[in-house]
Amino acid sequence: QGFGFGHDRVSERRADGGMNTIRKLLLRAVGMVALVVLPMAGVMVMGDGPIEQYLEFPPQTRYVEHADFSWAVFMGLGLGILAVCAPLVVRVIRGGGPKDGVQGRPIAARGRWPWWALPALAGTAIAWVLAWTPIPGLEWVRRFTFSPLWIGYIGCVSACTFRRTGRCLLTGRPGRFALLFPLSALFWWFFEYLNRFVQNWFYFGVQDFSAGEYVMFATLPFATVLPAVMATRELLWSFPRLRVGLDELPELRVAIPRWCGVLVVLSCAAAGLFLIGRFPNQLFPLLWISPLLVLAALEGLSGERVPFEEVLRGDWRDAAMLALAALVCGWFWEMWNYFSLAGWEYAVPFVQRFQVWEMPILGYAGYLPFGLECGLLARWVLETGGDE
Repeated sequence: QGFGFGHDRVSERRADGGMNTIRKLLLRAVGMVALVVLPMAGVMVMGDGPIEQYLEFPPQTRYVEHADFSWAVFMGLGLGILAVCAPLVVRVIRGGGPKDGVQGRPIAARGRWPWWALPALAGTAIAWVLAWTPIPGLEWVRRFTFSPLWIGYIGCVSACTFRRTGRCLLTGRPGRFALLFPLSALFWWFFEYLNRFVQNWFYFGVQDFSAGEYVMFATLPFATVLPAVMATRELLWSFPRLRVGLDELPELRVAIPRWCGVLVVLSCAAAGLFLIGRFPNQLFPLLWISPLLVLAALEGLSGERVPFEEVLRGDWRDAAMLALAALVCGWFWEMWNYFSLAGWEYAVPFVQRFQVWEMPILGYAGYLPFGLECGLLARWVLETGGDE
């Protein structure tokens, strides 16, 4: 009888776990559908232009009139970004802790370079030269160098991590890491869709592509985004000095119940997406912020830990490393884009000045929440079981 009772309890726990998983997956699906539907619903209800312009493919027409540069907005946004980032930087600079070593091990005790390190470095160098060198007759090759560049980058970064720690995602979880590539393609296509409502970036050198060619040309590099950010985050995490003290910042106390806070965040983020097409100049930063808040809030409603909830307790390590990883990748994205035959350019309202490569300097702040979004989605894959 006792055995039967225990068996029933185990069955109940498994059933509860199964129901929680189903609820979590359903809420994630609802969230992703909402992210797609809300901006289009907003322009259908409140927009003043034809719906067809948002569905043009490949996208060519420029229909958003961007606001001119504003010193007031530039300074306001700059000070806001500084207010968030400066305390973290100061805390790391002032913090003690190890300045070298991985988990207390000296460099000499770490692993050797993996076999793929040299091929990855050579492939990156070759792709870089081809991307930036106007070689007659190889224009078609130059258009497709972005994917080899980033495959090489991922290999190089993973090799550095393996050298420092003796492991990396590429070797430790190869199956799950491989799944990041198709997820990444879908992930960035979503941001391409959101960009139709604000038109903050435009592609050049692809005007003669058919729809099918455009899909192929775009999907291949899009597939490298998540793997690149997560591989970079893993390498940055191997440097303890970068995150020392970031788990000892002041707590952010919230005076309302957790569920109420989650609903407030979800409502505000959803409203922002609904209105982004109607007010693209005012709400363009929400392109990077609202998807993160919607998905994080829905995770909280599913009964799971709210992503990056540890920030409220003063632990910024994970969030900071993801944001920094995206910023590092952003530097390489913008740099490699600058002299490429096919690439992109920006039109950011109020702050389109002081470009570093093609990106206006304040635009780099968009990579910070983007890194958190990358981490949130990547962990849906990386934290669900092991490799087969």
